[in-house]
Amino acid sequence: MKKILILFAHPRYEKSRANKALLDGLRDQQFITVHDLYENYPDFNIDVAREQALLLDHQIIVWHNPFFLYGAPAMIKQWVDLVLEHGWAHGEGADNLANKQVFSAITTGGTRSSYSHGGFNRYTIPELLRPLEQVSNLCRMTWLPPFAVQGTYRLTDAMLEDYADQYRQVLAELAQSPSLEGIRKYAFLNDWIAELGRKEPI
Repeated sequence: MKKILILFAHPRYEKSRANKALLDGLRDQQFITVHDLYENYPDFNIDVAREQALLLDHQIIVWHNPFFLYGAPAMIKQWVDLVLEHGWAHGEGADNLANKQVFSAITTGGTRSSYSHGGFNRYTIPELLRPLEQVSNLCRMTWLPPFAVQGTYRLTDAMLEDYADQYRQVLAELAQSPSLEGIRKYAFLNDWIAELGRKEPI
């Protein structure tokens, strides 16, 4: 079973119903490490050696954060800039992250339909995540579709619990080393896990 590292970054986690629900659903999963970046580095002074050691010890990496103004919180950018060093994560002979799987898990106030070419936000979530996708390509990692909880302001507690179940199922399935070819045809990991559930025998 693959080990999963969740790099969680939320500057106002105590106010987030959606992210609390997602993380609470993972507490009993021994193969998952939840690493809260704002809690560990309130001064943004990231321990690069520690972070690189965590990356080496896990096979699947998740950037988990709210999607603020079409991007990740500042901590994610700080982490990327410092931890993914040239000569270690990318560059000639730098293959420490090669073939590790990576994806974004995000929460948005806007609905899925609002993140479309005809919607209020004009672009899709996968399009807006292209900078992180290119970072993963540079580091020779395998980029997977995002997992997204959208329209968070309209979600009931029951709906959030359903999303938490989906998230837990996505991570558990990925840890079992499924074929990635089929997964990458979906726009979201939510869609993949929903389709997988429909195919399971009753």
